[in-house]
Amino acid sequence: MSQPVKLIVSGSPHLKERVKTSHIMRDVIMGLIPAAGASIYFFGISAAILIFNCIVTALITERIINQIRKQKNSLSDYSAAVTGLLVALILPPSIAWYGATMGAVFAILVGKHLFGGLGSNIFNPALLGRAFLAAAYPKMLTTYISPSQPDAITEATPLMLQKFSHKLTSLDKLFLGDVSGSLGETSAICLLVGGVYLLLRKSAGWRIPVSLLVTVILISTVGYLINPNFGAPIFHLLAGGLLLGTFFMATDPATTPVTIKGRFIFGATCGILIMLIRYFSNLPEGVMYSILFCNALVPLINRYTRPKAFGRGRKDERSS
Repeated sequence: MSQPVKLIVSGSPHLKERVKTSHIMRDVIMGLIPAAGASIYFFGISAAILIFNCIVTALITERIINQIRKQKNSLSDYSAAVTGLLVALILPPSIAWYGATMGAVFAILVGKHLFGGLGSNIFNPALLGRAFLAAAYPKMLTTYISPSQPDAITEATPLMLQKFSHKLTSLDKLFLGDVSGSLGETSAICLLVGGVYLLLRKSAGWRIPVSLLVTVILISTVGYLINPNFGAPIFHLLAGGLLLGTFFMATDPATTPVTIKGRFIFGATCGILIMLIRYFSNLPEGVMYSILFCNALVPLINRYTRPKAFGRGRKDERSS
């Protein structure tokens, strides 16, 4: 006689697996390792020191805030380490040590804990730290060095060359990473490997990256047909911080919409703003500002893209 089947009766939602914050953060770190390794390869010991500085500063700041707010130690969720690593990867390798330290402190203190801590922050903390440094030390944030001779030569980034001199960097250099720029935005192949890893691990959703990249491709294709000096679509995909921002910051679950339709809108809006800034502003790059601006739109996007309750219209939902 067969054994009776035991059924578990529970209310929805019915979760098939438990995903911890620490698991997602570890995946993000693993996804960033190729880009971090490439930065050390191209820029040398200064890149390693910068990464170490930002991560340690972020961890110390997180622990001090835990003690001040009388919270349990939150270092085990790896979110502070991820923020510190991201801060390092979006900074120029020539930045002074105190600038990097201030950026990491600002990212944790203001970008994360001022809004209530992990999950309550409105803006991506690492990008907010970079925005602070861009306002406080604009020259420091716009001085880039050559990876071939990092101790001697200051060099324009591929986007600067394209925008201001109409000179295009070869695609093989963009793909491999032998170009000037922030630490984590030089090697496109490393960022693609890390981004695909996140998608396969389901630690990042595919809707925002796909909608963002498709929007950039469409706009840059039209722009290239109108004026070849704007740069081909493949150039805009590989140059600058587009891939780093797309896979590792635009997908931040705490600062992006919760609805499916909202994520498509978020990604497309980011793509539009990035290309508008690259084409028509005095700035060569627009990834940071576009993501931060769209972070501010998230509550509005969530409100107007939430699905209708079964059997009720939007008018009924608003009146309830």
